[in-house]
Amino acid sequence: MDALRVPRSVEEVFGDFKGRRAGLIKALTTDMQNFYEECDPEKENLCLYGLPNEKWEVNLPVEEVPPEIPEPALGINFARDGMQEKDWISLVAVHSDSWLISVAFYFGARFGFGKNDRKRLFQMMNELPTVYEVVTGSAKQSKDSARSSGNKSKPNGNKSRTFESHPKAKMTPPPNEAGESDGDEEEEQGTTCGACGDNYAADEFWICCDVCERWFHGKCVKITPAKAEHIKQYKCPTCSSKRARVQM
Repeated sequence: MDALRVPRSVEEVFGDFKGRRAGLIKALTTDMQNFYEECDPEKENLCLYGLPNEKWEVNLPVEEVPPEIPEPALGINFARDGMQEKDWISLVAVHSDSWLISVAFYFGARFGFGKNDRKRLFQMMNELPTVYEVVTGSAKQSKDSARSSGNKSKPNGNKSRTFESHPKAKMTPPPNEAGESDGDEEEEQGTTCGACGDNYAADEFWICCDVCERWFHGKCVKITPAKAEHIKQYKCPTCSSKRARVQM
């Protein structure tokens, strides 16, 4: 399915994993309208492929037996109209996570990764939120819970999101809700982008969806600070596409 060269080192396999993961997240978030339309239940068994170049495609499974690399879940299009949309997207995300891990460890087995290399590869992958966590917004919630349980002695009064009512809230970067100091490592692993899944960085413009309350890099949803000035209520691509289908 992929014409790129086969990764052989732990770093190369992790790079392949990150590229495929980014493509899958795009399909299930910012490109969700296109993904939804391509998964026509009237077509044959379809699979969602994440590609190493951070792109995605919906296609028939390969005919080669056994396949060159493990195949994604088959027939995702058949369940599209028989489930609530968010449940269907979540199901595809779960299967996508399983596929990503199977591909990475297939490369590990193929090129003889030892115990330490396998462990290091898994730890590198485990540092990133899963596709399911990004798509459902649970990545940020789980991190907030971990902070709360790990900092029980700290006051909780400063955790309220008072910035939500501010007219410029959509232009405010995700706050450090747990109240850690600026030098605390926890802050660096706070909010993740609902599109690409990367962690918050202070030097980047972010915008918050007023419907699902998830944060996004401006570049991921094609919103600039100047454009945000004129947006009264911002809706991310996923929430906008849902509204459009309800009105049809």
